[in-house]
Amino acid sequence: MRLMSKAAVLIGGAVMLSLGAAGAQEEAEGDNWEDKPYIIEDGKVDYGVYNGFRRYHNTCHTCHGPDAMGSTFAPALVESLKDMSYADFTETVVNGRQSSGAGGSTSVMPSFGENPDVMLYIDHIYAYLKARADGEVARGRPERLDPENDPVFQEYQESQ
Repeated sequence: MRLMSKAAVLIGGAVMLSLGAAGAQEEAEGDNWEDKPYIIEDGKVDYGVYNGFRRYHNTCHTCHGPDAMGSTFAPALVESLKDMSYADFTETVVNGRQSSGAGGSTSVMPSFGENPDVMLYIDHIYAYLKARADGEVARGRPERLDPENDPVFQEYQESQ
């Protein structure tokens, strides 16, 4: 998750900064946030992943299925996020996508660029989906780290 950092998103002509906590995680682990945007300890996830689970199941699961496993409507994001960059993910979510399939069928991913319930938490949703794609989070509601021991939550609290 990134707190008021690198990602800015245009929404209806206004710039909205997405939430996230790249700083806490990168300092703690020295990792590139896009490759590993999550912290998981003893099977418990950080605030960003947990919130991403909640936000995903609020909006995205309708098409992409519970736990990002896919459906007849839309692909399994646990597979898509194995090879999709953060930039491609945000591009698709913000602007949508249309593709043609076999037999002349058309698949449409709507644009969520003007939906604050998605855009304000896009980094959280990405963190959850990336953790699922990496096999670090199982199906179902993940257990959350204790807020006092969660650097992502701590950074979020300090930003408020």
